[in-house]
Amino acid sequence: MRGERTTRATTDYESATGRIAGLPLRRHHVLLTAWTVLWFFLVEPSGGFSWHYLRQGEQLLFSGQPDGGLSLYAHHPELQIGPVSLAAARLTAPFSPHVGQLVAEAASAGLGLVMLVLVGRTAALYYLGTGTNHRRLQQRLLVAGLAFIPMWVEVSVRFAHLDDVLALFFTTLAAHALARDKPVQVAVFLALAVDSKPWAIAFAPLILALPRPAWLRTALWFCLLVAIAWLPFYLGNLDTMAAAKFTIPNQPASALRWFGVTDPATPWWDRPTQFGLGIGLGCVAVRRGRWPAVVLLGADARILLDPSVYTYYTASILLGTLLWDAVGQKRLVPWWSWIALVALYGGTLFLPSDPARGFVRLAFVVVSAAYVLLWPTQQTRRPRPPAGGGGDGRRRAARRRERELVDA
Repeated sequence: MRGERTTRATTDYESATGRIAGLPLRRHHVLLTAWTVLWFFLVEPSGGFSWHYLRQGEQLLFSGQPDGGLSLYAHHPELQIGPVSLAAARLTAPFSPHVGQLVAEAASAGLGLVMLVLVGRTAALYYLGTGTNHRRLQQRLLVAGLAFIPMWVEVSVRFAHLDDVLALFFTTLAAHALARDKPVQVAVFLALAVDSKPWAIAFAPLILALPRPAWLRTALWFCLLVAIAWLPFYLGNLDTMAAAKFTIPNQPASALRWFGVTDPATPWWDRPTQFGLGIGLGCVAVRRGRWPAVVLLGADARILLDPSVYTYYTASILLGTLLWDAVGQKRLVPWWSWIALVALYGGTLFLPSDPARGFVRLAFVVVSAAYVLLWPTQQTRRPRPPAGGGGDGRRRAARRRERELVDA
């Protein structure tokens, strides 16, 4: 009889957590891993398009050459790559160029799976105490992850943009730390994101989602860690300031064209406006109690105002829709992840003209931003009681059980 109860309890636990019998794995994780491996091998033969920038940057940063070291950005403004990313690229230096590229691509692709797990746990923590159906959450994460992975492989393997990979990975860690009420960790991870790729500054409004008493300390930690990474380059060579003025071509398919911006290269006002819009929209989202929309809104600002239209930009949008679909709302079907994939990636592949592609980018940004900011959402999260607080034994036992599901 006891054996039957034990077997039934084990079966119920595996059913509730989605674990595969006898293994410390969940079914949706296995499926997403297989999906990632498939896309990796499909894309890798044509991968590594931009890896040479990372190799060049890390070699110059750690060299004694006059145009390297702390003078790197002054002499090579085209290397819009943060020092943390160059330090990470340095880890591949002992390998041959080809093997080092493969290692970086495989590690970057693997981080996408880690991010999916982190987003799932972030959602479970965010809704802790609300009776969340964890199997439905896993199903939602699986369906959204099937859309996320192709674009993640685009940035991590096809383009091998380790800087964008790390910026998005650290941002995911910051969102997870936010759900765990860890202010210092939020500051550290957001700073590492900016130190990996400067455009990640648009995600800084996540700090405002913390309890108000933690704002100042978290902001100070964030500013300090960003300064530690970047200030030596500006002090080491004052010409580093010129790197902020680096321009790229204004491509015909950019959304900028629909605003009448026909400059052949990046307008002088574009980058500050891009950062300001992303931060401003993120602040509005937090004020409206919708911090899971911050990443999507910051990425929207980038897509809207960037003069380039590289497909790897869409990876930041897909992380934003993933967080919104998993954490920001409780719909079973993660529509926004698939809408983003079809509109932005599918539009790039199948729309016949540059103006049409630019219009789709503009339309997606406007509609998605309006939706996450204005559309009524189901606010089901309840305040968590303080540790060791009141409540009857059954409630505490239920909360312990739910936390087991989060951590399982």
